[in-house]
Amino acid sequence: ITARHRGGGHKRLYRKIDFRRNQKDISGRIVTIEYDPNRNAYICLIHYGDGEKRYILHPRGAIIGDTIVSGTEVPISMGNALPLTNMPLGTAIHNIEITRGRGGQLARAAGAVAKLIAKEGKSATLRLPSGEVRLISQNCLATVGQVGNVGVNQKSLGRA
Repeated sequence: ITARHRGGGHKRLYRKIDFRRNQKDISGRIVTIEYDPNRNAYICLIHYGDGEKRYILHPRGAIIGDTIVSGTEVPISMGNALPLTNMPLGTAIHNIEITRGRGGQLARAAGAVAKLIAKEGKSATLRLPSGEVRLISQNCLATVGQVGNVGVNQKSLGRA
């Protein structure tokens, strides 16, 4: 379907983002922070110790040269991905899995952050950016910290 007076926009090269974070216990270093035309958050290129390179969402405050790691027994520091079981209550998180192994599906937009508010049995309670309170399995992975490019919605475009 075409509409008169509407252009096609700018060409976009797709960058494959690692939402699964399944490089277990291999530390990686942030090499670049890049613009991504397909989303309003920036992305980081990570060089892992085994030679692999992947893009992830840029965590707020992360700079070039920072080290990140994902796994079960990793420290609670910005950019690290770990199961909700190993996180203390009140942790700010993003890129949260709904089902274990499916990859992060919640809190991925620029500036998005969810909060871990309770843990009961095998499930954890999260407060999502929309304000919704949701139960998710404690086995699910999430990344510590807030997604970068926080003020993207407050920018004035300088026109009516």
